[in-house]
Amino acid sequence: MITRADLSVKPVYCSLHFSPTLSFMRNTIQSIRRLAGALLIGVSIAFSSTAFADKAVFAGGCFWCMEKDFETLEGVSEAVSGFTGGTAKNPTYRGDHTGHYEAIEITYDPAVVSYQDLLDHFWVNIDPFDARGQFCDKGPSYLSAIFVANDVEKSLAEKSRQRVVDQFADQTVVTPILPSAKFFPIKGDEIHHQDYYKKSPSRYKAYRWRCGRDRRLIAIWGDQATVH
Repeated sequence: MITRADLSVKPVYCSLHFSPTLSFMRNTIQSIRRLAGALLIGVSIAFSSTAFADKAVFAGGCFWCMEKDFETLEGVSEAVSGFTGGTAKNPTYRGDHTGHYEAIEITYDPAVVSYQDLLDHFWVNIDPFDARGQFCDKGPSYLSAIFVANDVEKSLAEKSRQRVVDQFADQTVVTPILPSAKFFPIKGDEIHHQDYYKKSPSRYKAYRWRCGRDRRLIAIWGDQATVH
């Protein structure tokens, strides 16, 4: 026979014995939710930084400088130094890079910075009138160029070039617009060329100053120049 005393005690008994279990279950569920949320955020960040990334290739003389000029641009996640446009199958800095341009391959988020923005930034960081190279560096591999991967890039590049031609009507713009070709990143024994401005900042700054790059950019572009 169940008495009132029995009824009054059982809830306490249940509470004492099952509350820790319920509390553990609640804590476990909350932990799972937090973990799932963190994983979702991580996947979202990874997806947004890769799925919507695009690439662009420019040549503007010394790729150390071009890396620095573009990696400081918001929306650009990486600029890789290398060679493109030539006939040598495995171009290297110290070896054969016949016909190749020193260039950078840019990875960027078009939701943050557009291809047009990259073009605008490119022009004010080169000397578009130099038919022998760029700044203190002379030779075919130091020539400037825009490498386009499709008709949209080609159209935008051609229009941007024409604006420069119109702006400097008394000078000859020699920077060509070329079809994209295989890009060969610097690697192996020459990997120190990648991110050189980060790895050897003092030497990089000394080289850039001695080369007169920024002085020439200011002379051409004035306030438009984005010197570093």
